[in-house]
Amino acid sequence: MANTTSQHILTTSANLLGFCLIVITSVHLTNKTDLSFIDECTSVVAILLISSCLFSFSSIRTQHQIKEQRLEMIADYLFISSLIGILIIVVFMAFNTSLLR
Repeated sequence: MANTTSQHILTTSANLLGFCLIVITSVHLTNKTDLSFIDECTSVVAILLISSCLFSFSSIRTQHQIKEQRLEMIADYLFISSLIGILIIVVFMAFNTSLLR
């Protein structure tokens, strides 16, 4: 069975990692580090995205079909977990009015 989603997971995870780095940088540049929840949650999501990139890349490169499927499944679960984390971050930022001041 051909590897179907690993290429998409790899590119999308790398792009979303850029989003996480922008959020972390903007929190530190605006001296809003007292909002450590956003900073810490974004760091966890960034680690999940990096892990997802590594597993999807390994899935693309492996020659063993069973190992390929297992690595792709792990990358998929890490990716959906990071998407849920990004949703939490965006909701928290939307309802936190101190970021707008």
